[in-house]
Amino acid sequence: MNPLLWPSRGIANGLGLAWWARVETRSPDAVYWFGPFVRKQTLERALPAFLDDLRAESPASLEHHCLRTGRSEPFTESPDLAD
Repeated sequence: MNPLLWPSRGIANGLGLAWWARVETRSPDAVYWFGPFVRKQTLERALPAFLDDLRAESPASLEHHCLRTGRSEPFTESPDLAD
């Protein structure tokens, strides 16, 4: 990632204008957030490698959506992490 884009990503994220991928898996049940990206096209180019990493964990199902939103920690949500 280009360090020169970090400030613009932070601003876009703070304003709720950043692009994120919300990825849900079942068995294990988890929601992963991948981002932020200033452009949707940049997210779409980077997303396949992230999805491949998650598929390597052999979830029962994997579904993703690209959203324009602002996010903060946690970037991984799981019933096991809620304790």
